[in-house]
Parts: sequence; C-alpha cells; structure tokens
Amino acid sequence: MNKCTVAELLSSNSFLQEVTIKGWVRTFRANRFIALNDGSTINNIQCVVDFENTSEATLKRITTGAAISIKGTLTESQGKGQSVEIQVNEIEILGDSNPEEYPIQPKKHSFEFLRENAHLRIRTNTFSAVMRVRSALSFAIHKYFVENGFYHFHAPIITGSDAEGAGEMFQVSTLNPNKLPKNETGTVDHSKDFFGKQTNLTVSGQLEAETYAMALGKVYTFGPTFRAENSNTTRHLAEFWMIEPEVAFNNLDDNMDLAEDFIKSVISDILKNCKDDLAFLNDRLLQEEKSKPQNERSELSLLEKLNFVVENNFKRVSYTEAIDILRNCKPNKNKKFQYLINEWGADLQSEHERYLVEKHFKCPVILFDYPANIKAFYMRLNEDGKTVRAMDVLFPGIGEIVGGSQREERLEVLQQKMKALNIDEHELWWYLDTRKFGTAVHSGFGLGFERLVQYATGMGNIRDVIPYPRTPQNAEF
Repeated sequence: MNKCTVAELLSSNSFLQEVTIKGWVRTFRANRFIALNDGSTINNIQCVVDFENTSEATLKRITTGAAISIKGTLTESQGKGQSVEIQVNEIEILGDSNPEEYPIQPKKHSFEFLRENAHLRIRTNTFSAVMRVRSALSFAIHKYFVENGFYHFHAPIITGSDAEGAGEMFQVSTLNPNKLPKNETGTVDHSKDFFGKQTNLTVSGQLEAETYAMALGKVYTFGPTFRAENSNTTRHLAEFWMIEPEVAFNNLDDNMDLAEDFIKSVISDILKNCKDDLAFLNDRLLQEEKSKPQNERSELSLLEKLNFVVENNFKRVSYTEAIDILRNCKPNKNKKFQYLINEWGADLQSEHERYLVEKHFKCPVILFDYPANIKAFYMRLNEDGKTVRAMDVLFPGIGEIVGGSQREERLEVLQQKMKALNIDEHELWWYLDTRKFGTAVHSGFGLGFERLVQYATGMGNIRDVIPYPRTPQNAEF
C-alpha cells in the first residue's frame, strides 16, 4: 500500500491502487465526502466514506481541522471538480479538533482575525499558497546565485556598526536595565557589557559582504535584518529578510544588469513551478479588486503583473530625467500627488515611483544617479560632485523593490564623506582597510525578501507574507 501526498495522488492516473494518505480535514459534508489536505498542494483530495459501514462515533470526530489517516482505493472521480478520489476503506482519527473551539472554520475570515491566529492561519488556502510561493522563491534565489558563481556569505546578526546611518536599531545588551553602569560623563558604560561595546541587531549585511566580495569575487547574503522604525504601515516590518549580492569589479551598469536578470529569473521560476498556487492567488485578487471603486482597481491581474516583469526590458532613467517627467506630469501640475515635485533633489515617494512605472513608461524602471545628499555614505560620488552611482528598481503596484549602488572605492573620498556625516572612522576601520589594500570598483544591491513575496503573491499587507510578523507593539507567537 502506497503512502502518498495529496499532490502526488491528484497527478496520478494509476487507478485502483491501494493508498494511505494523512492530512487535515477541510470540510466533511453529507456524512460522506471528506475534503482532505496535507499542505503539499492548494488542492484537496476528496475521500468518499461508506458511512453506513462506519461507526457513528468515528463520523462525529471527522470535523474541520481534525488530523486523520485514510486507507483506501484511488479511483477515477465520478463527480465534478476533481479527476481522482479515494474510496475509503479505513479511517483513523489522529488528532481531534473541537468544532466549537477551532477558529479556522470553512468560511471567509478577515486578515486581521487571521493575524491574531497566525499559528493557525497557514491552514487556510490563502496562507498556505503564500507560504509555498515564499518557499519556492527562497529556493529560486539560492539556485540563481549558485548557478551564477556566487558564494553564500553569512553576515553577522549582531553588529557594532550602522550600515544605513539611520540609527534606528535594536540594541543588544546583557546589562541590567535597572542597574546600568555609568561612566564619568553620566552615560552608559558599554565597556561593562557582554561585547565590551555598544552593539545592535543588524540593519544590513552589506558592509561585511563587501569585505568578502573583495576576496571571493561574488558573494550574497540572505538573512534576517532588523529596523527599530516605529512605522505601522502595510509595507514595514521590524524583522525581515534581505538578499544582498556584492560583486567585485562590477560598475553600476553591471549592477543594473544583475538586478534585472536576477529578478526575471526568480519570477520566471515561480511562474513555472507554482502554477496552482499562483492561479488561486490570481483569482483571489480579482475577487478582491471587484470590491474596490473602479479608479482604485489595478489595471493588471497578478499573473499579468508577474509576466509584465519577465517579458519587459527594464527602462533605465536618470533621477534628473525622472524629476523633469514628474515635475511636468498632470498629477503634479493638478496637485493630485500627496507630495508635489517642485525641484531637483526631492526624495521620491511611492506615488512618484508608481507613476513612472505604471503610467509613463509602462514597464519596470531603474532609476540611477541620485542626489548624494539623499543617499548613503558608501555610494560612489559622480564627477559632478552632487550625484552618486545609486540605483533603484521600481515595480508596478509597489514602487521601489531593489536599492543598490556602485560603492565608493576611493579611500580619500570615502573618508571625506564619512567626516561630513560625522561617521566615526574608528568604528569602521576594517571597512576602510578594503580601500587601502587592493581597492577596486565593486557594486551591490539589497532586495527585501518580503517585498518580493508581496509582489509575487498580490498580498496587500507585508504582515501577511511572513510567518510571524514583528511590528510596533506586536511580538506575539
């Protein structure tokens, strides 16, 4: 007797074979038809019970959420909606589920309710589909980099440096908060702490990855990062995962080539390998869009958005050209933008990025050569002295999904920029060493994994694409 998964059985045409299947009951109707799911696919398999020859006590225990084991015969289905079904010979209840208490009943639940039950929401069709796509994307990312000669680099999670210069970091300490040691100036004496200095959870593995790229050539990080940003939006998390490749000898053009090829590759991968889940999520989004006013509906379905990225060349546009386009566009002139564009140097918002992608160019866009004063210290200064070799990849419906740059490889220029921003050279002595010993042009970018999963699944809130979201005032589970 074959022990199989639901996915294997649904794709089988070996009828009349004896099978064993274990899973969770999604529905049980007419005391006869069990919809069983084991997580291997979005689709359920129908199991037909001979209720006249099954004890009433067993039938009462077949409830939504119960874990059961079924032995039976795989047959061609006589009903609509499935090609195969199991004629049940034997049922074993592995774990009961009290229908009066089980919160995930076969009805529509709000996402807010499901976030409160994040430990059980994975048992719904929507979240099981999202998390299977997330898993497939993760595998596709590693596969892409390995096939392209990259080495996986594990960046430290605890760090003494702030890669972003924003200061919005979670501190790591073993000091008793009620008895903090103080130094002569009255501030906390971090020399008494575990690491002998102030340390934090990392916001990025980039700086450390750069040091490894300058020896291994091509490296990438894929790990957790943390931002202590008190932001309760649908696009922010306090804990999230980042993909950060760094490549020695790559300039900005090479960096843009890499970002475009990488994104197209991983999205192509899930279009090929997650068809059932994406079809379900596509239909879910279409139904959701119908409840919105016409002017708020997306022009593209989920599958159309994904193919839009894969099939279109990314348009490369300088920041200066983008500002001219935005300054002269109708939404800006008619004051429809929340943030009006009046002058060069403005920091672009999501509404501006989406206008460029969705309305003006109608394709993914890479903006480059941003003003130096709105970008990080490590980005290479251009010859004009006012812009840096930065680049952002913009997508429909989401705006920026990738941020990167050619790194400043010139020691003197980097030191000048750090001094102007009051960044302590002593804290980053090791980073500056890479500019002293065998410095070379190099580039990299960062991609927030949850932003990519959000785009790939069509979910409106980033809290719904990570198993247990960490946000302000929320660290449940």
